[in-house]
Amino acid sequence: MPFEKDALVYLNLTSTVKETNELIETTLEEKAKEYNSHDPTRKYTPKLVAIGAGWVLEGLDSKLKELSVGEKVTVEIPPERAFGVWDPSKVKIIPLRRFGEKANQIRNGDEVQVDNKIGYVKLIGSGRVHVDFNHKYSGKTIVYEVEIIEEVKDDLKKAKALFSRRIPIEDNKFKVEIIDNILTYELPEEIYFEEGLQIVKRALATDIFKYIPSIVKVVFKESYQKPETAKLEKTETQ
Repeated sequence: MPFEKDALVYLNLTSTVKETNELIETTLEEKAKEYNSHDPTRKYTPKLVAIGAGWVLEGLDSKLKELSVGEKVTVEIPPERAFGVWDPSKVKIIPLRRFGEKANQIRNGDEVQVDNKIGYVKLIGSGRVHVDFNHKYSGKTIVYEVEIIEEVKDDLKKAKALFSRRIPIEDNKFKVEIIDNILTYELPEEIYFEEGLQIVKRALATDIFKYIPSIVKVVFKESYQKPETAKLEKTETQ
């Protein structure tokens, strides 16, 4: 049965560039190893997606609406519905000297930043650099292998999933409860001073109100414990 708009689902996906078979993204550890892109510091887990909310490419999003839990499909997305058609007018010629001390280090294929825009070096010669400001995968057909793992329906589970999407830490490091339509997060001390935390909390609250309509208030709790007490509690639990 097709999902309703804004349904929250967990899915496994692997995306590659059709023309080169380059791996873009995967949630599966075995796939990362297969493409020699395994990151031992990363935890490979299913991806949370809100159907029809633009959390994934439009071409994939529209396909997800038609799927059901347990269904596995391969989807090819043409450039115009993926990262855009390659535009030659976005290739700019920039004097090599603009890169200052880094000028001698620049190589073809490098990612560079010019006037707050990210581009990729296509060619270097005669003291000039051809920089492509198209998206790295513009003009490419993207292939997705997708499997819908689960639809998240329980409000408490939704609250945990949305938190982990915004603040990627393990579930056992934060607490969440819902009482009388008020959702409360108890935050771990390790994130108190994270840059941009207030902005993230505001974004998370917006997510909650959208995807859990019964919630009327979101509370973020921070607590500070006296060091001696914290040491005593740790000793008692060992």
